[in-house]
Amino acid sequence: MPEDKTKEIVRQKLTQYLEAKGHRKTPERYAILDKIYSTNEHFDVDSLYDIMSQSEYRVSRATIYNTVDLLVDAGLIRKHQFGYNPAQYEKSYNMVSHHHLICTKCGKVQEVKDQELLNVLANKKFGEFTTSYYALYVYGLCNRCNQAERKKSSRK
Repeated sequence: MPEDKTKEIVRQKLTQYLEAKGHRKTPERYAILDKIYSTNEHFDVDSLYDIMSQSEYRVSRATIYNTVDLLVDAGLIRKHQFGYNPAQYEKSYNMVSHHHLICTKCGKVQEVKDQELLNVLANKKFGEFTTSYYALYVYGLCNRCNQAERKKSSRK
């Protein structure tokens, strides 16, 4: 789906959510949503604040925290907690389930898709529970940290 069409749909979904919950429809909330849906990367609140600081909408950290919470509740973004790192978020509308490889040393997050696992879990029923999406976290060392560990070990 083209990016502009997706942005239009998520804006409509945000409007519906805000109206249903009795929240104000502020330009800042829509600007934050647009920035999020302009990237394909994971982000945390600080990186989103930095991005917003460089745009025409300069918003406070409190506004970003509050808006991110609203967007999670509205189902427009997903929250991930990778180890002890700050919470990471990613857009969720029309996104394919995927897996996350998390480096336990540097915190790098890499997305991977395993088609076999996707096929097993897609629309799977577990008793009375039907899967809508899932997140799989795999912890280990990224190539860079793994090489650094090997060099460190070989010096001893």
